[in-house]
Amino acid sequence: MRKLQRIFESTPEISFISPQKEFSLYWNSFLESELGKTYQAIPWEKLIKSLKLKDNRHGRSSQFSPQGKLALMFLKAYSGLSDRKLYEHLNGSIQYQLFCGIILGPDKLADFKIISRIRTEIAMKLNIKITQDILAIAWKPFMENPNIVLEDATCYESYMRYPTNVKLLWESTEWMYGQLKLTCKYLKIPTPRTKYLKQRDRYFAYSRKRRKSKKERTVLSRSLLHLLNKLIEEQDKIEDQYRIHIKFPEKYRKRRRVIRKVLSQQQEMFTTGNYSIPDKIVSISKSYVRPIVRGKETKKVEFGAKVNMIQVDGINFIEHLSFDAFNEGPRLIESVRYSRTLFGKITHVSADDIYASNANRKWCTGQKIITNFKRKGRAGKYEDQRKIIAAELRKERATRMEGSFGTEKQHYTLDKIKARTEQNEILWIFFGVHTANAVRIAKRLAQEKSFQSAA
Repeated sequence: MRKLQRIFESTPEISFISPQKEFSLYWNSFLESELGKTYQAIPWEKLIKSLKLKDNRHGRSSQFSPQGKLALMFLKAYSGLSDRKLYEHLNGSIQYQLFCGIILGPDKLADFKIISRIRTEIAMKLNIKITQDILAIAWKPFMENPNIVLEDATCYESYMRYPTNVKLLWESTEWMYGQLKLTCKYLKIPTPRTKYLKQRDRYFAYSRKRRKSKKERTVLSRSLLHLLNKLIEEQDKIEDQYRIHIKFPEKYRKRRRVIRKVLSQQQEMFTTGNYSIPDKIVSISKSYVRPIVRGKETKKVEFGAKVNMIQVDGINFIEHLSFDAFNEGPRLIESVRYSRTLFGKITHVSADDIYASNANRKWCTGQKIITNFKRKGRAGKYEDQRKIIAAELRKERATRMEGSFGTEKQHYTLDKIKARTEQNEILWIFFGVHTANAVRIAKRLAQEKSFQSAA
């Protein structure tokens, strides 16, 4: 706050009364807003220390302090704006500037891409478990019943076109042809003859059809497989022949490896008819994304990160995050152990039926943990009481936890993750979840202050 005040005082263009009084007015009105209350709910110093963020003395990122960089990620999730829109609001909103610890005055941020650069910087340093330990310690005083844990899994989808085999083959073919042309142009040699233009017209005609028959799909897939294989072979010949004269970046090499794997997988699916192959690639730009079978009526398959989440008194914590499909059932024991490291003794657990395996039941019984699982075998002495507790736990999970997933996806930019790398997607999910948590804690903090003032 003192640093902000010094910056404010050194900007005479925006001072109409005494700078100290004006800053005090702005700061007090900021703290009374929802954004200001959220600001007070976040343990900034400990988070900065855990992420090992440092001041940049040079470059465009030097406008933001370590706290400002961290605040920018919370603000991104809170506002739900794109990077460009957030950049515009940050230049014009005094509250957004106070949240990030900067006072621009008549100046403006140099470039909206500073937001993505800071995102990438923090993503490389993020450790979810360590950072969540800090948040749990800071928020525990505002949480009731930390001994009750709710658990469920959800999928945060990546922002990408719906993948089909024909689309994937065409994208790979189009990229390979573009690289082949660029390579030949650089080496000043003629481009090898291919049937790319013919297949392009066929693909565009196919994609415009509302109903695509299986025969048309099969014919086009076969043609694209042959063309993609030829383009790869031609590019390999040129690279082998002129390897002394040209050097390709690692990004190019990585994309080439992805396309080779796509060709291998698509050839296997085309010849065998088996579409359930392991480690299936669905996008050449996001090769880490895998299909996640969810079994929902409206959306049977989702493409993005699957997260096993635990919730304590309405506050969500990420227990496990993976872009590969996994069975969340066996993770109940790990979830309870992780909850113990955050909040101590756990006495009640509420989870979906997929978690109700015999191994989990036996372990919970041995640990004297009450669950909401349907009873197996003969009824016990206190069956009526057990039914009441199980019904309450089941209701809490089905309403409060499922509702929190919807809130995060609709209001905190987790509906479609628009980051372009795996690390940035993980960071995007982390800040979306914990920005929603910070808003919930801020409301409790404000309520507690109002009770104290009333007393």
